[in-house]
Amino acid sequence: MLKKIRLILGIIVLILALFGLITKNFVAQPFMMLGLFAFILVGGIDELNQGKKRRGYVSIFAAIFVFAVVIKTIFP
Repeated sequence: MLKKIRLILGIIVLILALFGLITKNFVAQPFMMLGLFAFILVGGIDELNQGKKRRGYVSIFAAIFVFAVVIKTIFP
């Protein structure tokens, strides 16, 4: 189940990133970063479920960092 969610989130993030690069319109960048946050968070949870604690915790920490950057970007 988590693999399907990661795949869907990865496709959404990729589409939003390509939209920004092609059109040079970065209005959707905060939404792309929120998708990236969710993608990394789900990946970290999946790693924890597989028993890879170190990789899981690093991924969750990275997700929290991305979320902090999103908050800082939205509310300057």
